[in-house]
Amino acid sequence: MQLLRGHVREEAPLKKPKKIRYRKDHDFGPPPPASTFPPYEPRDFFRFEVLHQSTKSRARVGRIHTPHGIIDTPGFVPVGTNAALKGVSQREADAAGVQLMFANSYHLLLQPGPEIIAGAGGLHKYMNRTRPLITDSGGFQVFSLAYGSVHEELTMKGKGRNHGKYREGPSTVAKISEDGVDFKSYRDGRKVTLTPESSVQAQKAYGADIIIPFDELPPYHITPEKLAASVKRTHRWEARSLREHLKDVRQQAMYGVLHGGVDYDLRRESIEYISSLPFDGHAIGGSIGKTREEMFALLEFMLPQLPVSKPIHLLGIADEPSLHGCVPMGIDTFDSCYPTRAGRHGTVFSKTLGRIQITRGKFATHHGPIDETCGCPACREHSIAYIHHLFKAHEPTGMMLATLHNLYYMTSLMESFRQDILANKI
Repeated sequence: MQLLRGHVREEAPLKKPKKIRYRKDHDFGPPPPASTFPPYEPRDFFRFEVLHQSTKSRARVGRIHTPHGIIDTPGFVPVGTNAALKGVSQREADAAGVQLMFANSYHLLLQPGPEIIAGAGGLHKYMNRTRPLITDSGGFQVFSLAYGSVHEELTMKGKGRNHGKYREGPSTVAKISEDGVDFKSYRDGRKVTLTPESSVQAQKAYGADIIIPFDELPPYHITPEKLAASVKRTHRWEARSLREHLKDVRQQAMYGVLHGGVDYDLRRESIEYISSLPFDGHAIGGSIGKTREEMFALLEFMLPQLPVSKPIHLLGIADEPSLHGCVPMGIDTFDSCYPTRAGRHGTVFSKTLGRIQITRGKFATHHGPIDETCGCPACREHSIAYIHHLFKAHEPTGMMLATLHNLYYMTSLMESFRQDILANKI
Protein backbone atom coordinates (compact mmCIF):
# COMPACT_ATOMS: atom_id res chain seq x y z
CA MET A 1 0.00 0.00 0.00
CA GLN A 2 1.18 3.52 -0.70
CA LEU A 3 -0.32 6.77 0.52
CA LEU A 4 0.12 9.80 -1.73
CA ARG A 5 -1.99 12.85 -0.87
CA GLY A 6 -4.04 10.22 0.80
CA HIS A 7 -4.90 7.94 -2.11
CA VAL A 8 -4.87 4.44 -0.65
CA ARG A 9 -3.33 2.07 -3.13
CA GLU A 10 -3.44 -1.62 -2.30
CA GLU A 11 -2.07 -2.72 -5.63
CA ALA A 12 1.43 -2.22 -7.08
CA PRO A 13 3.38 0.79 -5.76
CA LEU A 14 3.64 3.89 -7.91
CA LYS A 15 6.27 3.88 -10.61
CA LYS A 16 8.85 6.61 -10.73
CA PRO A 17 7.59 9.54 -12.77
CA LYS A 18 9.04 9.71 -16.28
CA LYS A 19 7.17 12.60 -17.85
CA ILE A 20 7.41 15.47 -15.39
CA ARG A 21 10.44 17.63 -16.20
CA TYR A 22 11.77 20.02 -13.61
CA ARG A 23 13.37 23.17 -14.92
CA LYS A 24 16.64 24.04 -13.24
CA ASP A 25 15.81 25.23 -9.76
CA HIS A 26 17.48 28.47 -8.71
CA ASP A 27 17.76 29.70 -5.14
CA PHE A 28 14.79 31.98 -4.85
CA GLY A 29 15.34 32.46 -1.16
CA PRO A 30 13.01 31.84 1.77
CA PRO A 31 9.28 32.51 1.61
CA PRO A 32 8.05 35.89 2.85
CA PRO A 33 7.89 36.12 6.65
CA ALA A 34 4.59 36.20 8.51
CA SER A 35 5.25 39.82 9.45
CA THR A 36 4.53 40.82 5.83
CA PHE A 37 0.95 39.52 6.17
CA PRO A 38 -1.88 41.04 8.18
CA PRO A 39 -2.60 39.28 11.47
CA TYR A 40 -5.35 36.69 11.40
CA GLU A 41 -8.76 38.02 12.34
CA PRO A 42 -11.76 35.75 12.92
CA ARG A 43 -14.23 35.71 10.03
CA ASP A 44 -17.87 36.52 10.51
CA PHE A 45 -18.71 34.04 7.70
CA PHE A 46 -16.40 31.18 8.75
CA ARG A 47 -16.05 29.87 12.27
CA PHE A 48 -14.84 26.68 13.92
CA GLU A 49 -15.99 25.67 17.37
CA VAL A 50 -15.01 22.65 19.45
CA LEU A 51 -18.11 21.24 21.12
CA HIS A 52 -16.38 18.49 23.05
CA GLN A 53 -12.78 17.45 23.64
CA SER A 54 -12.38 13.77 24.49
CA THR A 55 -10.81 12.94 27.83
CA LYS A 56 -9.34 9.77 26.31
CA SER A 57 -7.51 11.14 23.24
CA ARG A 58 -7.08 14.25 21.10
CA ALA A 59 -10.34 13.39 19.32
CA ARG A 60 -12.87 16.21 19.31
CA VAL A 61 -16.39 16.92 18.15
CA GLY A 62 -16.66 20.25 16.39
CA ARG A 63 -18.69 22.37 14.06
CA ILE A 64 -17.53 24.45 11.10
CA HIS A 65 -19.84 27.32 10.22
CA THR A 66 -19.77 28.40 6.55
CA PRO A 67 -21.93 30.64 4.34
CA HIS A 68 -23.71 27.53 3.04
CA GLY A 69 -24.28 25.73 6.29
CA ILE A 70 -22.72 23.73 9.09
CA ILE A 71 -20.16 20.93 8.85
CA ASP A 72 -20.16 18.54 11.81
CA THR A 73 -16.75 17.13 12.65
CA PRO A 74 -15.24 14.61 12.43
CA GLY A 75 -16.78 14.47 8.98
CA PHE A 76 -16.39 12.61 5.70
CA VAL A 77 -16.08 14.66 2.50
CA PRO A 78 -16.90 12.83 -0.75
CA VAL A 79 -15.09 13.90 -3.92
CA GLY A 80 -17.12 15.02 -6.91
CA THR A 81 -14.30 15.32 -9.43
CA ASN A 82 -16.31 17.20 -12.04
CA ALA A 83 -18.62 18.90 -9.53
CA ALA A 84 -20.78 15.78 -9.47
CA LEU A 85 -20.96 12.56 -7.48
CA LYS A 86 -21.29 10.01 -10.25
CA GLY A 87 -24.80 8.58 -10.30
CA VAL A 88 -25.94 10.60 -7.27
CA SER A 89 -28.01 13.79 -7.42
CA GLN A 90 -27.57 16.68 -5.01
CA ARG A 91 -30.91 15.84 -3.39
CA GLU A 92 -29.78 12.26 -2.83
CA ALA A 93 -26.43 13.45 -1.44
CA ASP A 94 -28.30 15.69 1.01
CA ALA A 95 -30.50 12.78 2.08
CA ALA A 96 -27.36 10.69 2.63
CA GLY A 97 -26.08 13.32 5.07
CA VAL A 98 -23.31 14.78 2.90
CA GLN A 99 -22.52 18.19 4.40
CA LEU A 100 -19.22 19.14 2.70
CA MET A 101 -18.37 18.04 -0.85
CA PHE A 102 -15.04 18.28 -2.70
CA ALA A 103 -14.69 19.42 -6.34
CA ASN A 104 -11.45 19.35 -8.35
CA SER A 105 -10.23 22.67 -9.75
CA TYR A 106 -8.01 21.03 -12.36
CA HIS A 107 -10.83 19.17 -14.09
CA LEU A 108 -13.19 22.14 -13.88
CA LEU A 109 -10.48 24.39 -15.30
CA LEU A 110 -10.39 22.29 -18.46
CA GLN A 111 -14.14 21.62 -18.64
CA PRO A 112 -16.34 23.69 -18.53
CA GLY A 113 -13.93 26.46 -17.44
CA PRO A 114 -14.05 29.09 -14.67
CA GLU A 115 -15.73 31.67 -16.91
CA ILE A 116 -18.77 29.47 -17.56
CA ILE A 117 -19.09 28.56 -13.89
CA ALA A 118 -18.77 32.20 -12.84
CA GLY A 119 -21.37 33.15 -15.47
CA ALA A 120 -23.78 30.70 -13.87
CA GLY A 121 -23.31 32.39 -10.50
CA GLY A 122 -20.66 30.06 -9.09
CA LEU A 123 -20.50 26.33 -8.42
CA HIS A 124 -23.37 26.26 -5.94
CA LYS A 125 -25.86 27.61 -8.48
CA TYR A 126 -24.24 25.81 -11.41
CA MET A 127 -24.64 22.37 -9.77
CA ASN A 128 -27.71 23.31 -7.68
CA ARG A 129 -26.01 22.64 -4.36
CA THR A 130 -27.10 24.47 -1.22
CA ARG A 131 -24.57 22.96 1.21
CA PRO A 132 -20.83 23.73 1.62
CA LEU A 133 -18.20 23.07 -1.05
CA ILE A 134 -14.42 22.82 -0.96
CA THR A 135 -12.17 23.04 -4.03
CA ASP A 136 -8.51 22.15 -4.32
CA SER A 137 -5.84 24.17 -6.13
CA GLY A 138 -5.30 21.79 -9.06
CA GLY A 139 -1.78 21.08 -7.85
CA PHE A 140 -2.45 17.45 -6.96
CA GLN A 141 -3.78 16.62 -10.40
CA VAL A 142 -1.03 18.52 -12.25
CA PHE A 143 1.73 16.76 -10.33
CA SER A 144 0.05 13.38 -10.72
CA LEU A 145 -0.30 13.58 -14.50
CA ALA A 146 2.63 11.30 -15.25
CA TYR A 147 2.05 8.80 -12.47
CA GLY A 148 -0.41 7.69 -9.87
CA SER A 149 -4.17 8.00 -9.67
CA VAL A 150 -4.74 10.83 -12.13
CA HIS A 151 -2.68 9.16 -14.86
CA GLU A 152 -4.62 5.94 -14.29
CA GLU A 153 -7.95 7.76 -14.28
CA LEU A 154 -7.23 9.46 -17.59
CA THR A 155 -5.93 6.33 -19.30
CA MET A 156 -8.92 4.35 -18.05
CA LYS A 157 -11.17 6.90 -19.74
CA GLY A 158 -9.42 6.08 -22.97
CA LYS A 159 -9.81 2.32 -22.60
CA GLY A 160 -11.32 0.85 -25.71
CA ARG A 161 -12.47 -2.59 -26.77
CA ASN A 162 -9.37 -3.24 -28.84
CA HIS A 163 -7.96 -6.15 -26.83
CA GLY A 164 -8.25 -4.14 -23.61
CA LYS A 165 -5.47 -1.71 -24.52
CA TYR A 166 -5.47 1.83 -23.20
CA ARG A 167 -5.44 4.79 -25.57
CA GLU A 168 -3.68 7.75 -24.05
CA GLY A 169 -4.78 11.26 -24.92
CA PRO A 170 -2.60 14.28 -25.70
CA SER A 171 0.73 14.64 -23.95
CA THR A 172 0.45 15.78 -20.35
CA VAL A 173 4.11 16.67 -19.76
CA ALA A 174 4.43 19.18 -16.92
CA LYS A 175 7.16 21.83 -16.79
CA ILE A 176 7.74 23.36 -13.40
CA SER A 177 9.30 26.77 -12.74
CA GLU A 178 9.13 29.29 -9.94
CA ASP A 179 6.20 30.94 -11.71
CA GLY A 180 4.05 27.79 -11.79
CA VAL A 181 3.40 24.79 -14.01
CA ASP A 182 2.87 24.41 -17.77
CA PHE A 183 0.97 21.36 -18.98
CA LYS A 184 -1.16 20.17 -21.86
CA SER A 185 -4.85 19.55 -21.49
CA TYR A 186 -5.75 15.86 -21.62
CA ARG A 187 -8.96 16.92 -23.38
CA ASP A 188 -7.68 18.84 -26.39
CA GLY A 189 -3.90 19.15 -26.06
CA ARG A 190 -3.91 22.92 -25.56
CA LYS A 191 -1.20 24.41 -23.36
CA VAL A 192 -2.35 25.52 -19.92
CA THR A 193 -0.36 27.46 -17.35
CA LEU A 194 -1.31 27.21 -13.71
CA THR A 195 0.21 29.58 -11.16
CA PRO A 196 -0.60 30.32 -7.53
CA GLU A 197 -2.45 33.43 -8.66
CA SER A 198 -4.42 31.80 -11.48
CA SER A 199 -5.36 28.86 -9.25
CA VAL A 200 -6.84 31.22 -6.67
CA GLN A 201 -8.58 33.25 -9.38
CA ALA A 202 -10.21 30.07 -10.70
CA GLN A 203 -11.37 29.14 -7.21
CA LYS A 204 -12.77 32.65 -6.79
CA ALA A 205 -14.81 32.02 -9.94
CA TYR A 206 -16.03 28.73 -8.49
CA GLY A 207 -17.06 30.36 -5.22
CA ALA A 208 -16.42 27.38 -2.94
CA ASP A 209 -16.70 27.94 0.81
CA ILE A 210 -13.18 26.56 1.41
CA ILE A 211 -10.30 26.88 -1.06
CA ILE A 212 -6.74 25.55 -1.16
CA PRO A 213 -3.49 27.37 -2.07
CA PHE A 214 -1.37 26.11 -4.96
CA ASP A 215 1.23 23.58 -3.86
CA GLU A 216 3.70 21.12 -5.33
CA LEU A 217 3.24 17.39 -4.84
CA PRO A 218 6.51 15.46 -5.16
CA PRO A 219 6.39 11.65 -5.10
CA TYR A 220 7.33 9.53 -2.09
CA HIS A 221 10.65 8.48 -3.62
CA ILE A 222 12.04 11.98 -4.29
CA THR A 223 15.61 12.68 -3.14
CA PRO A 224 16.04 14.60 0.16
CA GLU A 225 17.54 17.56 -1.69
CA LYS A 226 14.65 17.83 -4.14
CA LEU A 227 12.12 17.37 -1.34
CA ALA A 228 13.65 20.25 0.62
CA ALA A 229 13.59 22.45 -2.50
CA SER A 230 9.99 21.43 -3.15
CA VAL A 231 8.88 22.41 0.36
CA LYS A 232 10.49 25.83 0.01
CA ARG A 233 8.86 26.35 -3.38
CA THR A 234 5.50 25.24 -2.00
CA HIS A 235 5.81 27.72 0.85
CA ARG A 236 6.52 30.52 -1.62
CA TRP A 237 3.57 29.41 -3.77
CA GLU A 238 1.24 29.20 -0.78
CA ALA A 239 2.29 32.69 0.33
CA ARG A 240 1.53 34.02 -3.16
CA SER A 241 -1.81 32.18 -3.13
CA LEU A 242 -2.70 33.70 0.23
CA ARG A 243 -1.83 37.22 -0.95
CA GLU A 244 -4.04 36.75 -3.99
CA HIS A 245 -6.86 35.45 -1.80
CA LEU A 246 -6.62 38.32 0.66
CA LYS A 247 -7.07 40.86 -2.15
CA ASP A 248 -10.70 39.77 -2.46
CA VAL A 249 -11.77 37.26 0.19
CA ARG A 250 -15.40 36.91 -1.03
CA GLN A 251 -16.59 35.00 2.04
CA GLN A 252 -14.21 32.14 1.28
CA ALA A 253 -11.92 30.45 3.78
CA MET A 254 -8.45 29.25 2.75
CA TYR A 255 -6.64 26.31 4.35
CA GLY A 256 -2.85 26.26 4.37
CA VAL A 257 -1.37 22.93 3.22
CA LEU A 258 1.42 21.26 5.22
CA HIS A 259 4.15 19.46 3.30
CA GLY A 260 7.49 17.74 3.83
CA GLY A 261 6.89 14.13 2.83
CA VAL A 262 7.98 11.74 5.57
CA ASP A 263 10.87 13.99 6.60
CA TYR A 264 10.04 15.05 10.15
CA ASP A 265 12.30 18.10 10.10
CA LEU A 266 10.68 19.40 6.92
CA ARG A 267 7.22 18.68 8.33
CA ARG A 268 8.10 20.71 11.43
CA GLU A 269 9.41 23.52 9.25
CA SER A 270 6.21 23.47 7.21
CA ILE A 271 4.01 23.52 10.32
CA GLU A 272 5.93 26.44 11.78
CA TYR A 273 5.73 28.51 8.62
CA ILE A 274 2.21 27.74 7.40
CA SER A 275 0.66 28.06 10.87
CA SER A 276 2.28 31.50 11.22
CA LEU A 277 0.29 32.81 8.23
CA PRO A 278 -3.34 34.03 8.41
CA PHE A 279 -4.96 30.87 7.03
CA ASP A 280 -8.43 29.85 8.24
CA GLY A 281 -7.55 26.19 8.69
CA HIS A 282 -4.88 23.62 7.93
CA ALA A 283 -4.73 20.66 5.55
CA ILE A 284 -2.19 17.85 5.67
CA GLY A 285 -0.96 17.08 2.17
CA GLY A 286 1.88 15.51 0.26
CA SER A 287 3.16 11.97 0.49
CA ILE A 288 2.49 10.67 3.99
CA GLY A 289 4.03 7.24 3.87
CA LYS A 290 4.29 3.86 2.20
CA THR A 291 2.20 2.13 4.82
CA ARG A 292 -0.66 3.03 7.10
CA GLU A 293 1.65 2.58 10.09
CA GLU A 294 4.12 5.09 8.64
CA MET A 295 1.24 7.52 8.11
CA PHE A 296 0.02 7.10 11.69
CA ALA A 297 3.51 7.75 13.05
CA LEU A 298 3.88 10.90 10.92
CA LEU A 299 0.48 12.24 11.97
CA GLU A 300 1.21 11.50 15.63
CA PHE A 301 4.29 13.69 15.23
CA MET A 302 2.50 16.50 13.40
CA LEU A 303 -0.86 16.96 15.08
CA PRO A 304 0.29 18.05 18.57
CA GLN A 305 2.15 20.92 16.87
CA LEU A 306 -0.90 22.32 15.07
CA PRO A 307 -3.13 25.06 16.50
CA VAL A 308 -6.24 23.57 18.10
CA SER A 309 -8.32 26.66 17.33
CA LYS A 310 -8.52 25.98 13.58
CA PRO A 311 -9.98 22.99 11.68
CA ILE A 312 -7.61 20.30 10.42
CA HIS A 313 -8.27 18.44 7.17
CA LEU A 314 -6.49 15.30 5.94
CA LEU A 315 -6.31 15.42 2.16
CA GLY A 316 -7.36 12.27 0.32
CA ILE A 317 -7.60 9.80 3.21
CA ALA A 318 -10.91 8.32 4.34
CA ASP A 319 -10.66 4.54 4.19
CA GLU A 320 -12.17 2.99 7.29
CA PRO A 321 -8.98 1.54 8.88
CA SER A 322 -7.28 4.94 8.51
CA LEU A 323 -10.28 6.74 10.01
CA HIS A 324 -10.15 4.53 13.10
CA GLY A 325 -6.52 5.53 13.57
CA CYS A 326 -6.80 9.21 12.61
CA VAL A 327 -9.98 10.32 14.37
CA PRO A 328 -8.41 9.84 17.86
CA MET A 329 -5.56 12.12 16.78
CA GLY A 330 -7.88 15.11 16.41
CA ILE A 331 -8.33 15.40 12.63
CA ASP A 332 -11.63 17.09 11.79
CA THR A 333 -12.43 16.31 8.14
CA PHE A 334 -11.37 13.66 5.63
CA ASP A 335 -11.91 13.56 1.88
CA SER A 336 -11.64 10.61 -0.47
CA CYS A 337 -13.03 9.38 -3.77
CA TYR A 338 -12.62 5.77 -2.63
CA PRO A 339 -16.10 5.05 -1.17
CA THR A 340 -17.96 6.27 -4.26
CA ARG A 341 -15.44 4.76 -6.69
CA ALA A 342 -15.64 1.45 -4.83
CA GLY A 343 -19.43 1.52 -5.12
CA ARG A 344 -19.28 2.02 -8.87
CA HIS A 345 -17.10 -1.07 -9.11
CA GLY A 346 -19.36 -3.22 -6.95
CA THR A 347 -17.65 -2.95 -3.57
CA VAL A 348 -20.09 -2.03 -0.82
CA PHE A 349 -19.62 -1.54 2.92
CA SER A 350 -21.85 -3.24 5.46
CA LYS A 351 -21.96 -3.18 9.25
CA THR A 352 -23.41 -6.68 9.21
CA LEU A 353 -21.44 -8.32 6.37
CA GLY A 354 -18.25 -6.24 6.22
CA ARG A 355 -16.82 -5.05 2.91
CA ILE A 356 -18.27 -7.19 0.12
CA GLN A 357 -17.81 -7.47 -3.64
CA ILE A 358 -21.41 -7.64 -4.71
CA THR A 359 -20.62 -9.06 -8.16
CA ARG A 360 -19.38 -12.37 -6.71
CA GLY A 361 -21.51 -15.34 -7.64
CA LYS A 362 -22.49 -16.23 -4.08
CA PHE A 363 -24.54 -13.04 -3.85
CA ALA A 364 -26.84 -14.02 -6.74
CA THR A 365 -29.17 -15.70 -4.25
CA HIS A 366 -28.66 -13.42 -1.24
CA HIS A 367 -32.14 -11.98 -0.81
CA GLY A 368 -31.45 -9.79 2.22
CA PRO A 369 -30.27 -6.16 2.19
CA ILE A 370 -26.65 -5.01 2.05
CA ASP A 371 -26.95 -3.77 5.61
CA GLU A 372 -29.93 -4.47 7.88
CA THR A 373 -29.22 -1.31 9.91
CA CYS A 374 -29.03 1.04 6.91
CA GLY A 375 -31.88 3.28 5.79
CA CYS A 376 -30.59 4.07 2.29
CA PRO A 377 -32.76 3.31 -0.79
CA ALA A 378 -30.57 0.35 -1.76
CA CYS A 379 -31.12 -1.34 1.61
CA ARG A 380 -34.73 -0.26 2.15
CA GLU A 381 -36.00 -1.19 -1.28
CA HIS A 382 -33.73 -3.85 -2.79
CA SER A 383 -31.92 -7.07 -2.03
CA ILE A 384 -28.27 -7.88 -2.57
CA ALA A 385 -29.38 -10.41 -5.20
CA TYR A 386 -31.16 -7.73 -7.22
CA ILE A 387 -28.23 -5.30 -7.09
CA HIS A 388 -25.93 -8.20 -8.03
CA HIS A 389 -28.15 -8.80 -11.04
CA LEU A 390 -28.00 -5.11 -12.04
CA PHE A 391 -24.19 -5.19 -12.04
CA LYS A 392 -24.10 -8.41 -14.04
CA ALA A 393 -26.54 -6.93 -16.55
CA HIS A 394 -24.46 -3.73 -16.74
CA GLU A 395 -27.43 -1.65 -15.61
CA PRO A 396 -26.30 1.81 -14.36
CA THR A 397 -28.90 1.62 -11.60
CA GLY A 398 -26.72 -0.95 -9.84
CA MET A 399 -23.75 1.42 -9.68
CA MET A 400 -26.01 4.25 -8.53
CA LEU A 401 -27.50 2.20 -5.68
CA ALA A 402 -24.11 0.89 -4.51
CA THR A 403 -22.57 4.37 -4.59
CA LEU A 404 -25.47 5.87 -2.69
CA HIS A 405 -25.30 3.12 -0.08
CA ASN A 406 -21.58 3.76 0.51
CA LEU A 407 -22.31 7.46 1.06
CA TYR A 408 -24.91 6.58 3.70
CA TYR A 409 -22.45 4.17 5.27
CA MET A 410 -19.68 6.78 5.50
CA THR A 411 -21.85 9.53 6.96
CA SER A 412 -23.27 7.02 9.47
CA LEU A 413 -19.75 5.93 10.38
CA MET A 414 -18.74 9.55 11.08
CA GLU A 415 -21.86 10.05 13.20
CA SER A 416 -20.87 7.00 15.26
CA PHE A 417 -17.38 8.48 15.73
CA ARG A 418 -18.92 11.72 16.99
CA GLN A 419 -21.16 9.86 19.44
CA ASP A 420 -18.22 7.81 20.76
CA ILE A 421 -16.12 10.96 21.22
CA LEU A 422 -18.95 12.65 23.13
CA ALA A 423 -19.07 9.57 25.37
CA ASN A 424 -15.25 9.67 25.76
CA LYS A 425 -15.00 6.19 24.27
CA ILE A 426 -12.44 7.40 21.70
